[in-house]
Amino acid sequence: MFQQHGYKTHEFRRWAVSNFSERVVTSEHILMNVIILCMIYFLSTTVTFATGVIIMFSFTAVWFGDLSRYKTKQDKKPLVFTSRVNRLTITFIILIAPLYYFLFSFSFSDHLIYLNPNIYEPVGNFLTADPYFLTFTLVLVDILIPFLLFPAAWLMKPVESTIQNGFKRQARKKIASMPNLKVVAITGSYGKTSTKFVIDSFLKERMQVCVTPGSYNTPMGICKVINNDLKAHHQVLILEMGARYKGNIKELCELAKPDISVITNVGISHLETFGSKEAVAKEKSTLAYELKPGGSLILNGDDPVVTQMGSHRNDIKRIFIGESGQITARNVTVDQNGTKFQMEWLDDSGKVEQSETIQTQLLGAHNVQNLLLGAAVARDFGIRLRTVSIAASALEPVEHRLELKKRGDLTVINDAFNSNPVGAKNAVDILASFERGRRIIITPGMVELGDIEEQENFKFGEHIGNANLELVILVGKERTQPIYDGILSVKNGRETDVKVADSLFEANKLLKDFARPGDVVLYENDLPDSYNE
Repeated sequence: MFQQHGYKTHEFRRWAVSNFSERVVTSEHILMNVIILCMIYFLSTTVTFATGVIIMFSFTAVWFGDLSRYKTKQDKKPLVFTSRVNRLTITFIILIAPLYYFLFSFSFSDHLIYLNPNIYEPVGNFLTADPYFLTFTLVLVDILIPFLLFPAAWLMKPVESTIQNGFKRQARKKIASMPNLKVVAITGSYGKTSTKFVIDSFLKERMQVCVTPGSYNTPMGICKVINNDLKAHHQVLILEMGARYKGNIKELCELAKPDISVITNVGISHLETFGSKEAVAKEKSTLAYELKPGGSLILNGDDPVVTQMGSHRNDIKRIFIGESGQITARNVTVDQNGTKFQMEWLDDSGKVEQSETIQTQLLGAHNVQNLLLGAAVARDFGIRLRTVSIAASALEPVEHRLELKKRGDLTVINDAFNSNPVGAKNAVDILASFERGRRIIITPGMVELGDIEEQENFKFGEHIGNANLELVILVGKERTQPIYDGILSVKNGRETDVKVADSLFEANKLLKDFARPGDVVLYENDLPDSYNE
């Protein structure tokens, strides 16, 4: 869990507090201590020393011998023993070893031996530790383990900072050694990864491109790509820049200052850490401030917040995509087979300069925006629209983002990555457009939306209820209650079959029992293990 929370002690603390009775001080801990107290106060005078040892050993063997209790649910993302985890583990062992030594030394002290010298006890000559206190010691240390992660992390913080600063210096030095390299940076509340791969597909038709894989959008992820993957022959470096806290974008721009900045949109994702949409917008606008003089700022012209970005700068070129932009789409049609529209490039006077039909297998109207943003970057590099059209026809969906595939006799729409209100509703619309087979959605809802999370999930439920789906499987009873209420609040939703599962694995079992050949299932968002109920 500490690794899944990015080694941030405050986020891990929140998780520990919310899961205190399940993963920190559990009912099993309390039960074990009750057993120990009962043995000491009620049975110690009636059972022999050897009997007490056997009883405590039996309970301890059951308690500590079965490691499955540390893994109460199947993990979707198991612990990865990275170099950082190994360093943290060594520090943790150094902290826990003296604690074990002190408590075990105390357990083997003569002052704790419960053995009446007047009672004949043959094994007393061989057993020199109090079995009850020794068992209590094991339980106590087990309780303390999560708390010891905090001092271990604090001790390692300067070490990790030194290591990370070294990687950053190496990355900046490498970028400085390639003066002809063009850096394209992308940020936004959603659509960053999809837009990044669209840009890569368009540019690599004519240029040597280095791009961050997957959702690499943190300082260390970007440093890894620059230091290990960026080569002298590369002409363009495409970076996705994510942000969960104030200052994240600036930190990334200090590694590689962009020549072209792309801002997809400003939404309500990560409100949990930013607090307001205005704070999100301010952070995203950092990419406009950090753009090199003479650079190009490509903006989603359909987002009124985004259109204001960079207006204070006279030393850059601003390019808008969308309905009133220089790169626009006409006659958009979307179905389960993909997306088709007419892309037009306009000159400064608003006259159509180039026009081509775009046919892509990417699902969803929001992908039109991603394609327009990618086309704007390609145009800025001098690539023709015809080349863009050919590249668009070969584009494949990004993994876990409206990815259409077959699983046996089922059609699966995998939209499991980081759901947001706009994308979630769009995915439901795509599912509803399928005319063959029964339509099923599996979702745990949306997270990191701060105070409006419940409200947005309720609206999501309303949208699901109006889609006339045959089965809805909600993952997590408490978390998905607003979705459930939203479904029931609309007339069509009251007739929808809704089931609730505790985990994704249980949801898949429900799906297996219900589904038949030809059915279509949408996986909308897949929360990490830290959100499992």
